[in-house]
Amino acid sequence: MDKRDITLDTVTLPACPGKLEVPTEEEREALRAMKSIKERVRAVKKRLRFLSASDSNESAEEGIELEEELAKLKVDWDIWEEERRKAAKERMITLGHEEPEQNKVPKMPKVN
Repeated sequence: MDKRDITLDTVTLPACPGKLEVPTEEEREALRAMKSIKERVRAVKKRLRFLSASDSNESAEEGIELEEELAKLKVDWDIWEEERRKAAKERMITLGHEEPEQNKVPKMPKVN
């Protein structure tokens, strides 16, 4: 048994893995993606404000396309936000600050 392992009755669990980067790589990946989305949203909204000042048909068509892009970016944001939350929860579980969800943890058989 590794000296870092902790034995609880008949269950052996690994001890804290030592230094854990905060935020984790998974969290950083999600945050980078979210930052990129935010920058694109700002650019699209700036363009929409510019287009709203003009009254041409081309502006209206481009405005519709930009609104559709904003809707897609919102969906992308929500996906990455959920990934970030999952990564943060996993980190908290690894650190022992939160318990894993009951339906994800296999039940250990009772030892008599």
